[in-house]
Amino acid sequence: MKGLLWVLTLFALAVGIALAAHFNDGYLLLVLPPYRAEISLNLAIVIILGGFLILYALLRGVALTLSLPRRVREFRERRWREKMAESVCNVIRLLFEGRYSQAMKKAGEAHTAGQSSALASLLAARSAQRLHEPDKQKVWLDRAAQEDPKMQSACLMLEAEMHIEMQRFAEAVSALKRLQEISGRHIAALRLELRAQQGCANWDEVLRIARLLEKRNALLPELAQEIRLKAHQENIRQRRSDLVRLQAYQRKMPVREASPRLACTYAEVLIELGARDEALVFIEAQLDREWDSRLVGLYGLTPGGDLTARIACADRWLLQHRDDAQLLLALGRLCLAQRLWGKAQTYLEAALSLADQREARLELARLFEQTERAEDAMHQYRAAAGLAEV
Repeated sequence: MKGLLWVLTLFALAVGIALAAHFNDGYLLLVLPPYRAEISLNLAIVIILGGFLILYALLRGVALTLSLPRRVREFRERRWREKMAESVCNVIRLLFEGRYSQAMKKAGEAHTAGQSSALASLLAARSAQRLHEPDKQKVWLDRAAQEDPKMQSACLMLEAEMHIEMQRFAEAVSALKRLQEISGRHIAALRLELRAQQGCANWDEVLRIARLLEKRNALLPELAQEIRLKAHQENIRQRRSDLVRLQAYQRKMPVREASPRLACTYAEVLIELGARDEALVFIEAQLDREWDSRLVGLYGLTPGGDLTARIACADRWLLQHRDDAQLLLALGRLCLAQRLWGKAQTYLEAALSLADQREARLELARLFEQTERAEDAMHQYRAAAGLAEV
């Protein structure tokens, strides 16, 4: 449709020009003494237009001829750039395909050719990292940083990853600190630093970074919780030689980061320090707030304290947790320590009815030994041995 309109327009223009020429009676008089020439104005217009077009074509041809060497040179340079760009794209493709040896080879060729040499060096460094060749990676990283200062941040990220993979966590932290001075901290760098600080056992820094990443929605809440738990547990264990520091750390711990598993770790360290009364008070308060079977099991294993009061406390818990085998086992142990043979046997057998536990059978065997029931004790020991083999 568009072509038809153009044809109609051209025909209309031709008709218009023909009509204008038909009614144009003018003429052009050219005088160059002693000569005179008189021609039609229509012919003069045609000659002028034709001469202009011929002159334009001649000048255009001369210009194109004179610019031919430059255009050939530009064409070759353009083809060379396209070829080098294609080479860099091939390196990236090979990296994603997992062909790291070929990617490093192609990156070296692109670097030698001088096209995007800094980027080629960076790609070669990434390939060397995937091939676990740190020496080559370091060489390529140095080249990339020297050839283009803008690549320094990327080089530091790759260097930090390399150190983490080689478990040189202190060097990774150092590289990330240099990165922070250049471009500040971003999510990817914080994730790397989290791994590096975990490797360095800098658990206070691990807590700070995990909280920051969770605040920025860069870490799943479940994963952040596990990381915080591990960091708190390690911090508690690092303070196992100083009761004052340990208790101070527990007091300043955020409530939202407390958990039964962490409470178990804290109680175990208190018991290891010999602060058994403090451990018992802590366990009782923790179980009143939040029930945990592992913690009540630890309560039964902890010696010391007023056994009568502890048994009464455990009996109070039993009103709400009748089906907890660990609570019944703890009560059996406490009654056994208090020499309440009948109650101890009742609780231990009730624990066995809920779960056939090796610990409960061993406690029953000890009870039978102390009450001079050797045959029953041997039976429980054999049953406990069978559970251990399973």
